[in-house]
Amino acid sequence: MSRIGKQVIEVPKGVTVTSAPGQLSVKGPKGELHLHLRPEVSVQVDGATLKVAAQDEDRITRSYQGTTRALIANMIEGVAKGYQKKLEISGVGYQVVMTGKSLELSIGFNRPAKFDIPATVKVDVPNATTILISGPDKQQVGQVAAQIRKLRKPEPYKGKGIKYSDEVVRRKSGKAFASGGAG
Repeated sequence: MSRIGKQVIEVPKGVTVTSAPGQLSVKGPKGELHLHLRPEVSVQVDGATLKVAAQDEDRITRSYQGTTRALIANMIEGVAKGYQKKLEISGVGYQVVMTGKSLELSIGFNRPAKFDIPATVKVDVPNATTILISGPDKQQVGQVAAQIRKLRKPEPYKGKGIKYSDEVVRRKSGKAFASGGAG
């Protein structure tokens, strides 16, 4: 039984939810998001509350109910408050510069890596080693952060690279020299 799917979603003030057959739109101060609904689930909007219902009690249908409810709750939170990811760059000479609609990352390659910023997210560079990615769509914010991090993942020996601000990089010790001669 889907416990998440049966929970009621509270819609905060300033957020409007409109439901059409097979489509759901959420609009708020941070933007507008749309969701294509599966035919197995239906959404009832009652003023400031929202309820997701499954068409039958099949296992797959109940899982769609829970997934749909979670997606709608994330959309409502996204248009009300927004989502944010923070990336940190560490390494000697590693830095980032914002040029128009793209990022120029000096991350140890022979030329700076360029990353074009999609229109669905907002990227800020408060200093040369920090990148802030924000937007109403949780999936988009996470995807852009993952793509930027993928350009130079943190390595375990010196910790150089791009990492999430709350990520802990497990460090390894370097080569251990054996005591004694090598013959």
